[in-house]
Amino acid sequence: MAGFWGKRKREEQELSAQDAVLAQRAGTALVAADERVRVTADELAFADAELGHEATAELSTALAAVKEHLGEAFRLNQLNHDEIPDTAEELRQRNARIVQLCDWAEDVLDEHMSTLADKIARARRAPEIIAGVRADAARLRTRIPHARETIDRLAARYAPEALAQVEANPAQAEQLLGFAEHSAGVAERRREAGQREQANLALEASTESVRRAATLLDAVETFEVEALRAESTLSAIIEDSRGDLAVAQKEPQTPAVTAAINTLQGALAALPAAGVNTDPFAQLSSLRDANSALDAAIAAARERAARPIPPLEHVHHAIDDADRQLAVARDVIAGHRGWIGADARTRLAESERVRVDLDRFLGTPAATVSVIGEDHREQAMLMARRVAHLAAEALQLAQRDIDSSRPQDPGQWGGDGWGGGGRRSGGGDMMGGILGGLVIGSILDGIFD
Repeated sequence: MAGFWGKRKREEQELSAQDAVLAQRAGTALVAADERVRVTADELAFADAELGHEATAELSTALAAVKEHLGEAFRLNQLNHDEIPDTAEELRQRNARIVQLCDWAEDVLDEHMSTLADKIARARRAPEIIAGVRADAARLRTRIPHARETIDRLAARYAPEALAQVEANPAQAEQLLGFAEHSAGVAERRREAGQREQANLALEASTESVRRAATLLDAVETFEVEALRAESTLSAIIEDSRGDLAVAQKEPQTPAVTAAINTLQGALAALPAAGVNTDPFAQLSSLRDANSALDAAIAAARERAARPIPPLEHVHHAIDDADRQLAVARDVIAGHRGWIGADARTRLAESERVRVDLDRFLGTPAATVSVIGEDHREQAMLMARRVAHLAAEALQLAQRDIDSSRPQDPGQWGGDGWGGGGRRSGGGDMMGGILGGLVIGSILDGIFD
């Protein structure tokens, strides 16, 4: 008994210690959350002045909601310390709720402040950013003459179609730099007038214009390097293509291979003579596509050569045999519907479905098709054999169902109506012979077609 009370006392002491920790945590969280609200209010005032009401609307709404819920946390803490005695469970629940509310407040303020942090930092650095925009614009202007010279030099070497993507870049960069300098001035004047929201919009426009101008000027230099690289790659691909054509002449000459050879030869013949302005990017793309098509055609031709193509007569015989097998199974099942179970009917239905798919695969009724392409013969034969196999299974299952459905007691049909056990068995054998004869007959018809 003493052990029981000792254990209970220890549990109460542990719970009391946990409650003390929770109470301390609630007080600490409440102080931290309240201080965070005050700091955020100061940040909001600055952001509102710098960015405008529209940019800070969400943070303002979130701060109001946090203050309301934090008020609930203060009220719960007051209840913990008023003159009315509280139970340990009540204190525990209140402190847990205080911690929950304070954690939620911190998370909400973190989320909304993080979205404004970059904008606030930019607003504080606005004078520095404006000076940077002007310096970058001045630096980029010195690159414009060099970009124009590069375009003139490239125009003497490459076709207008190739230069179309960078030809206007110097002029566009100059326009963007002018807009950036104008926007920087607008941002400066709006800040001095206290129109901070408009000032920030103008500042963002100026920095984006400088970035785009730099990208356009970089593209001119990058184009020259990439064009030289494309010319070097083009020479290697031309040599490889000629070797591929020589190899392709020794491959199986299927229609696809012949067409791919003609396409690649046409792409090589379309290359301009030396000294003519070219578009190396378009020529490289054309040769790569033609080479890829030739490789694919040769691979398909090799695969076909490694796999014998069934003669057309064999495919026709397979289709005829499938149709006969299906017709026999269909007639037997239709003539004994009351005795046929689900297995036989399922095989028959699947056989009929595959037969319909065969017609769709060939694009015309298989029974009357006269020409089947080499690419389709193997699959057509496989589908026809599948039809015949399923029909044969349906016929075997139908025979099993018919045999099992016949009366097992010779007297069931009136004494020795079947002439005793031997006669009944003979009837089953006779039915099996009929079914077997139908199948064998269909196979023999196919052989002597």
